[in-house]
Amino acid sequence: MSGPRQPGRWSLRRRLGLGLAGAMAALWLAAATVAGLVLQHEIGEVFDSALQEVAQRVLPLAYSELLSREAGDTPQHMAPIGPHREYITYVVRDGAGRVLLQSSDAELMAIPAGLAPGFHSTDRLRTYTEAAVSGTIVVTTAEDLGHRAAAVRRAVAALIWPLGALVPIALAGVWLSVRLSLKPVLAFRRAIEARGHGNLTPVATAGLPEEVAPVAAAVNALLDRLRGALDAERGFTANSAHELRTPIAAALAQTQRLMVELPEGPEQDRAHAIAGALRRLSRLSEKLLQLAKAEGGGLVAEVPAPLAPVLRHVVSDIDRQTGRGTDIALSIPANGGPLSDLDPDAFAILARNLIENALKHGKPETPVEVRLDDGLFEVANCGPVVPADVLAGLVRPFQRGPTGAEGSGLGLAIAAAICRGAGLTLDLASPIPGAADGFRATVRFPAAPRS
Repeated sequence: MSGPRQPGRWSLRRRLGLGLAGAMAALWLAAATVAGLVLQHEIGEVFDSALQEVAQRVLPLAYSELLSREAGDTPQHMAPIGPHREYITYVVRDGAGRVLLQSSDAELMAIPAGLAPGFHSTDRLRTYTEAAVSGTIVVTTAEDLGHRAAAVRRAVAALIWPLGALVPIALAGVWLSVRLSLKPVLAFRRAIEARGHGNLTPVATAGLPEEVAPVAAAVNALLDRLRGALDAERGFTANSAHELRTPIAAALAQTQRLMVELPEGPEQDRAHAIAGALRRLSRLSEKLLQLAKAEGGGLVAEVPAPLAPVLRHVVSDIDRQTGRGTDIALSIPANGGPLSDLDPDAFAILARNLIENALKHGKPETPVEVRLDDGLFEVANCGPVVPADVLAGLVRPFQRGPTGAEGSGLGLAIAAAICRGAGLTLDLASPIPGAADGFRATVRFPAAPRS
């Protein structure tokens, strides 16, 4: 899984999703605006045609009415047939402007008189005037412009309201499409994230889009170069260890032979001092090489392996060299202990340094408790309490606590370097929780082996 998004970072999926959905919404609004303008023009033409048609149909009726009426008759109102809303009204006038005939709502419309034939617009009305019989009969039809505007608004609203449903659907569709399209890229990202802590296996490039495939090839080339550099470093470390151990061992053997051949006296004492110095040099060179390995990488194996056999071998080797195997209380689960992708050699160095540190600084009469369990490796010993300010510095090279035992001050630094490089956690506690004294080092493994 990826970690939390860092400040200043942006998501390609989110940007594509919001950008495409926003572009669709903007295009829809633009299309609705253009459609509204076209509708406004078309609706205007339709209603103008209706005004003209009403005027032309009313004109013959008005002429018949004029012939049949008697002088002095009052204007006739055309009664509505049933309740209805009259959108187009009309009024018929004679040449002098007197009203002869009008629709039921004509008075409410206040249609102006004296209009020339044709279309006219006022602030609130759209009119059409038609004249006949040499201008003695004038028919004017009128429509409220608010009715036209309302019709346009309703038509445009019918185009726009689906946008409220379209935007969430578009967001979901775009998000799903982008997610499916970027799925190989996300798998590539997770594969790169899994290549931390020395795991330098090539990243799978199958299924990657052509825009990302060159990046994957460059990453694999870089991993290959890093793997070559780490292999060269491991080879140098191994060769250096061999080259250092051989002359030191030879010098120590010659010194020990000289100790036997020399008579008791100052010369033999100096030979003993030289032998002690060579032993310390041998241990120091071994610790320095272990520290170089811990800080140099290559601490993660490609395939997870059990740690219990490695721990048993380390305890057996310590017993063979020091004879203190009986001072170690080893606890390993019956199921054989956890699997881990920590390199077996790195775990052997880690366990050996923690156990030797506990044997060296613990009380001789109490055993060192070594426990390997799912998720942790723990080493605890009885001994004086290490002050909190000193405890935090013990993971630095050549830092030692208040003890008279011999040592180089590198054991905990090596263990801490291995834990950092392998993605583990090292916790130091003194006194042991629930006890009055003692020292405990706990290494916590990830919940599951990394693949």
